[in-house]
Amino acid sequence: MSETTFQVHNDKFHSILGHSPTLQLLYQNDTYPFAHEAGVYIPTTNHLFITSNRYTDSNNNQKIQITRINLSTTPVTCEELEPPIPMGNGGVNYGPNEILICGQGNLTEPSGLYTMSTTAPYTSKLLVGDFLGRPFNSVNDVVVHSDGSIWFTDPIYGFEQGYRPAPALPCQVYRFDPVDRSIRAVADGFGRPNGICFSPDECTVYVTDTDRHHGDGTDDPHRVSSIYAFDLSVYHGQPFLTNRRLFAMADNGIPDGIKCDLEGNVYSGCGDGIHVWSPGGVLLGRIRIDGGCANFCFGKDGEIFALNEHRLWRVQLGSHVKGALLGI
Repeated sequence: MSETTFQVHNDKFHSILGHSPTLQLLYQNDTYPFAHEAGVYIPTTNHLFITSNRYTDSNNNQKIQITRINLSTTPVTCEELEPPIPMGNGGVNYGPNEILICGQGNLTEPSGLYTMSTTAPYTSKLLVGDFLGRPFNSVNDVVVHSDGSIWFTDPIYGFEQGYRPAPALPCQVYRFDPVDRSIRAVADGFGRPNGICFSPDECTVYVTDTDRHHGDGTDDPHRVSSIYAFDLSVYHGQPFLTNRRLFAMADNGIPDGIKCDLEGNVYSGCGDGIHVWSPGGVLLGRIRIDGGCANFCFGKDGEIFALNEHRLWRVQLGSHVKGALLGI
């Protein structure tokens, strides 16, 4: 393995990498960019659910494909799914037999959060599709708090890319309670809020702002490509995001998907791979992947599954490294 694959910026990164880190190509599909977003690992079955980047199908329609990958076979096998989730994007584990998928929506179907079964026939349903009657822009990424509440981002990429109506809401972060179905806007002031995750103790919320990259494919280096941290505070029995602060800026591309390990280190998919910061915002190192990495997820015992558009990679870090989401 080339030393440049794992670039060390701080000596603390060595403990994350372990003695012999590896980067292994698991699957390649040159037909369309099948490996772009979500990255939801199911430990009980060793399956991975992913969403593609948008592409034009044989009917000249913009499409996003959802795929289930069986990681137990050699080579891995892929099953293309067709649940009625319009323009799927980010996703997260949700209960024993379901996942949540962000449906960005289209010109006729709503953007919102959709549940999907992890077993055939992969039934799905819309969980929430508007903010008190006002349609979401194009829901992008989602995470679930231990209290059951669902937190998600809503940028304007769908409108910019021509498959959503004009925005009816600001670019914001929302909290949805599936028990009483209450919904709140909990953070604003973003250009394009994208990835979201909790710290292991759920005291901090991280949100990536990918304002540098516009939906038409252009980039404006004057705009932010940064991660913001918030404290999760409670007032009058309800959670609020307070003490907004700049946590880190990606020097290459934009910080898209974001995850924490159990030590509180922060990982984000960027223009040259996956960057890793300490809880204090120090860049520890990067896992370099040619073409970058929009999103990824932790597997078991230091595994990371990195989504690299036409390629799916398996990263092996030190076996002691555990993703905070599943703790495995």
